[in-house]
Amino acid sequence: MVGQSNMLSRAQKFTLAAVATTLLVGAAVAQAKQTYDGNWSVLITTDKGSCDRAYRYPVRIANGVVGYAGQASFQVSGRVQANGAISVRVSRGSQSANGTGRLNGTSGGGSWRGGECSGTWTAEKR
Repeated sequence: MVGQSNMLSRAQKFTLAAVATTLLVGAAVAQAKQTYDGNWSVLITTDKGSCDRAYRYPVRIANGVVGYAGQASFQVSGRVQANGAISVRVSRGSQSANGTGRLNGTSGGGSWRGGECSGTWTAEKR
């Protein structure tokens, strides 16, 4: 009987630890979403290839999901992780580019590649 009682106690402790961890992770993700959510101005610079030298895009992040906030026919999709890591795809017609990098709350940067072109990007929260 003592062994079963002890096992139940361990199971209860494990369950409580799992619930506490889930709540802490959930709170961290919610905080990250609040940190990165909002309007961003993104400058994309071409370092290699025959693409235009630079583009500027208005981007909106809502609940960690990245989208285009402008009027042109661009599509922007992606996601920001709780640690600020971001991956994005920008497309227009049959052309597309993929970018990765990191946001720190009010700014960020990374690299991108699409077709024969590649370069860097910087972002600033508005």
